[in-house]
Amino acid sequence: MSRMTPAPGSLRLSLYRDIPRAEWARLARGMDQPLTEQEIVQIRGLGDRLDVGEVRDVYLPISRLLSGWARGVRQIGSEVGDFLGEAEPRIPFVVGVGGSVAVGKSTVARLLRELMSRWSDTPRVELVTTDGFLYPNAELERRGIMSRKGFPESYDRRALVDFVARVKSGEAEVRAPFYSHMKYDIMPDASVVVRSPDVLIVEGLNVLQPPPSPNDVAVSDLFDFSIYVDADTSHIEQWFVNRFLALREGAFSNPASYFNVFQHLSDAEAIETARGIWNDINLPNLVENVEPTKHRGTLVLRKGADHAVDRVLLRKL
Repeated sequence: MSRMTPAPGSLRLSLYRDIPRAEWARLARGMDQPLTEQEIVQIRGLGDRLDVGEVRDVYLPISRLLSGWARGVRQIGSEVGDFLGEAEPRIPFVVGVGGSVAVGKSTVARLLRELMSRWSDTPRVELVTTDGFLYPNAELERRGIMSRKGFPESYDRRALVDFVARVKSGEAEVRAPFYSHMKYDIMPDASVVVRSPDVLIVEGLNVLQPPPSPNDVAVSDLFDFSIYVDADTSHIEQWFVNRFLALREGAFSNPASYFNVFQHLSDAEAIETARGIWNDINLPNLVENVEPTKHRGTLVLRKGADHAVDRVLLRKL
């Protein structure tokens, strides 16, 4: 492999090895592709262009890295237990996946769940999204922040930290709230159950946020490894608009959908509406809260205009 150069344009990113996709793909040599094209189609999100080649070149090596990293963390825990003369319980390895709306982080998280579960070191992998820790709409309305849904203050941060801490402490069963994208709200009669995983993946907009104060704990403090999915803002905006148009023809057409009011918009009206939502909500949140956490990622996946990863940035140890 040729020498890996520092990432351009950012002093913070000089903390990383900047690896072009072609070089990163060499790490996949000798690895079997465990997923079929049909499985990949089922995993990828609306608007993503994930294919077998990208899974092989980019995500298969990441899954192997993560599985090995988890094994190393367990080994350290075992050695600490031996040093203290105590039996060290098997602690789940926790991975955070963050990035903007429409950048494809949900697809990345689902894909890594499937790939990591194929490695013998990490057969039990669970995925939880932070959407479940949004305050219910009624509470957002009461606080006057419904228009800031997705911003850090719209989440029950303490409940999220408590959930991950309980999973990481080895509790046999931990429940998280369930969020319905159809209803655009928390469902009080449903939950997500996590049972003693080898790996817990936590995906969301603000998962890499630092603690709000020196005396607080952030959920990112509980991560063993973190991934930030990155792209140019102009590309993400276009992906968001494209996804909005696709949803108008799909999920928004369901009468039960919170967004059914958008179903009958013309193409021009839908594009204008999507750009308005982007400029009023998603772009400010990205600039103010999400993008500044990029340098906290252990790994940064840099996407090009075609939604495919073209560079992998791995933090230097």
